[in-house]
Amino acid sequence: MDNLRLLNGNNLSYIGDAYYELYIRTYLINKGITKSNELKKESIKFVSASSHAKIYFKINHLFTEVEMEFFKKGRNNFSKAHRKNINIGEYAVSSGLEAVIGYLYLSKQNDRLEFIMKEIIKIVEEE
Repeated sequence: MDNLRLLNGNNLSYIGDAYYELYIRTYLINKGITKSNELKKESIKFVSASSHAKIYFKINHLFTEVEMEFFKKGRNNFSKAHRKNINIGEYAVSSGLEAVIGYLYLSKQNDRLEFIMKEIIKIVEEE
């Protein structure tokens, strides 16, 4: 895509969520976790809105100015159609984090994306 700035935050979060989820699922399978219940339990540490918020506040210092711009775009334009049991602030931050992932993926910044994802895994595994 030529001009990612034309995409809204929901578009970026949508693709970022898909990439993030697949990356984490692949990571967990490669770690040798194969039982469904254990996969679900472990994935929640990475993929819930609450987890995303915790991750963001530990990783945001690594974001470039442009990445922060895309984070804000995702955070400020998050979908209002979220589950009722989710904290709306965490959900907004989660959407922002996913927007950064979506931006990096769509702009084919594969090395940067890999670095960010490895940092996310490190943060979660250290908890």
